[in-house]
Amino acid sequence: MRSVRDKYIVLFAVCLASVVLPLDFSGAAAATPAIARALRGSPTAVTWIVNSFMLAFGSTVMAAGALADVYGRKRIFAIGIASFVATSVAVSFAPSVAWLDAFRVGQGLAAACTLSGGSAALAQEFDGPERARAFSLLGTTFGLGLAFGPSLGGVLLGVLGWRSVFLSGAIVGVVSLAFAIPTMRESRDPNARGVDGPGTATFTAALALFTFALIEAPARGWTSLPVLGLFGAAALALVAFVQIERHAAHPMLDLSLFRYPRFVGVQALPIATACCYVVLLILLPIRFIGIEGHDEVTAGTTMLALSAPMLVVPFAVATCTRWISPGTLSAAGLVLAAGGLVWLGRIAPGAPVATMAKPMLLIGFGTSAPWGLMDGLSVSVVPKERAGMATGIFGTTRIAGESIALAATRAALATMIGARIPHPEMAQSVAAGDLLHAGGDSAIMLFAYGDAFRMLCNGLAVLTLASALVVLVFLSGASLVDEKARRDEIDEHPNLG
Repeated sequence: MRSVRDKYIVLFAVCLASVVLPLDFSGAAAATPAIARALRGSPTAVTWIVNSFMLAFGSTVMAAGALADVYGRKRIFAIGIASFVATSVAVSFAPSVAWLDAFRVGQGLAAACTLSGGSAALAQEFDGPERARAFSLLGTTFGLGLAFGPSLGGVLLGVLGWRSVFLSGAIVGVVSLAFAIPTMRESRDPNARGVDGPGTATFTAALALFTFALIEAPARGWTSLPVLGLFGAAALALVAFVQIERHAAHPMLDLSLFRYPRFVGVQALPIATACCYVVLLILLPIRFIGIEGHDEVTAGTTMLALSAPMLVVPFAVATCTRWISPGTLSAAGLVLAAGGLVWLGRIAPGAPVATMAKPMLLIGFGTSAPWGLMDGLSVSVVPKERAGMATGIFGTTRIAGESIALAATRAALATMIGARIPHPEMAQSVAAGDLLHAGGDSAIMLFAYGDAFRMLCNGLAVLTLASALVVLVFLSGASLVDEKARRDEIDEHPNLG
């Protein structure tokens, strides 16, 4: 008989890992200006410090889940977190930005194994309402890692330097591994068919080509032949992926899950939070340090206004689900976040940090509402038998969506700055947060950045409101322990009842 203590030790170990993975992603944003100064990387190479990690992470998380089903959830989790520790140490001693970007790809692959193996292990430990609560806690800790990455990164930068940002992740990974190995049970899926090679290859190609096109577009031009070719190749790879998954006997992505309207609604939540929150975790530290000239500690402490609500609001909102549906609560939070984005965009560079903190606090408060609910919803709006696939799809939507949102917003910001500054190299440097070495009149550069940032925030607010509407329509009646999907499955397959 499995003891309650052992189950919660496993939960602690997986949640600890889920804190450090996104912390390493968002914490790297605060370190980007310092890395650029220390290693003298080009604006494009510096952009890949964050994007390479997210690209590798998002494109392989479902394949890692398939490996966990075949070779064991505990084994894949252990390999993932151990590899993450090793690559974190390698990143911290990288001699150049090119080597650092390469090691960040390794970190992303390790993160995919860690998250997939850990999530699958939790699904075996918990059932019913306990499973929904466990996954809600997993999502909240993931959010805390994202939210506090820039703040912790800023403090570490100011005290110990940029290499300490990645070394701290290695230390937390070792602690997670120490708790997981003695306690986590090994489990496999006896019916697993292995990795869907063609599906994985085409999905990775689509995501990589699309991201590369977004990064190259501001410098080469959105209508240039190379960029259009990259977008076209990405579209072809995506079409090939869908066709492969539709006809595969054991697909990596079961498209039939999208016949559940509530499952479709759940996928809108990570897309919305990527637009209204995650991109700010990357853009704001770069603005504070590279554009406005604040020191790293000041930038990190200012980011607490965005992250502090994650400590309280998700748990308070989870309590409110006794009386109000998660979909309604999530949509209301997204509306607040959209309002905060519009407010934030109106604040010009150089304003006091206290002025910036007010809209940041509103955005953090609004985003925290769906953040603590969406992981639990992802496994509750489909039949229990499909929970594993649903978790994999949701994780892919979250991580790949964040990767695309980040690349798209940085490309949009660089393009809008470039429309105001006629020198492409200067515009690229300003967009990357390197105002000091951009050259030209700093007042003009600041005005161009501020105007572009305002337009970007307005666009993100529109996307957030559109997502809120989708969530309200599809999830207004959903609950964290949703029996409707189970009844639907029984109606379709009576033998399951």
